[in-house]
Amino acid sequence: MSEWSDWIGREEQRQDRIDEGHVIRWLASLDRDSPPDGLVPQAFHWCLCVPDAPTAVLNIDGHPRRDENPDSFLPPVDLPRRMWASSAIQFHAPLRRGEVVHRVSRVASINAKRGGSGVLVFVDVEHETHGEQGLAVSEVQSIVYREPAPVGSPLAPLALDEGRFDPAPWQVHRVVTPSEPLLFRFSALTFNSHRIHYDLPYATAEEGFRGLVVHGPLTATLLLDLARREFGDNVLKSFAFRGNSPGICGEALHLVLRRIDNVLELGAFAADGRNIMSANGVL
Repeated sequence: MSEWSDWIGREEQRQDRIDEGHVIRWLASLDRDSPPDGLVPQAFHWCLCVPDAPTAVLNIDGHPRRDENPDSFLPPVDLPRRMWASSAIQFHAPLRRGEVVHRVSRVASINAKRGGSGVLVFVDVEHETHGEQGLAVSEVQSIVYREPAPVGSPLAPLALDEGRFDPAPWQVHRVVTPSEPLLFRFSALTFNSHRIHYDLPYATAEEGFRGLVVHGPLTATLLLDLARREFGDNVLKSFAFRGNSPGICGEALHLVLRRIDNVLELGAFAADGRNIMSANGVL
């Protein structure tokens, strides 16, 4: 860990503008109508202040290359597979279309662990997104870097089995099947060129997945949209999610929700009951 200590506390600042067309394309990708109040729906902040590294400096996986350069925001962890593991978000105030936004990001911690799949390195990054009226969204994002898939290991996750997801314990249940066009659009909206989301030969042969991988923040966006359908736009004060297993393109996501007082428990499950994402929110 000491080899990355210089990266702890490192900051990056970015500025963006909430373009009307960008919001319209985001809404269209999710098959949503435009809110009438000019406010930006929750989750759109993932489309703002995104990394804009030149194509020439992208890694083989499509992410910006990490190295010892002082301009490299993230540490040069020498592990090839990267996933968005979790996020904890506070919604302080809604953003508005046309606003100029400013985001400050800081590397909060770097921790190496050994799990069942080998060495894991977790990098926690704190983001603060400010609109013209002040702080709008704060988030702690956890990125995990992993070793290559062992040679000869089965593709992950395992094929769907005979089990079946039971929605009975949940108050709200919606089924969405992420398609290739949806994954492409979400990658474009968030300027995310990670190849596991659009390059099937790379996703299977190089990273060991059974198919194209549904973006973690896309699954989280669908869960936030489930809450919106029940309670309205921009009503959550906080939202946190953890990815537990990859969602695979073309396979149904069972999105569920239940409420106890002002606390929401949410989840995304595969058709056989495998838990893809767990989440919670506060109204």
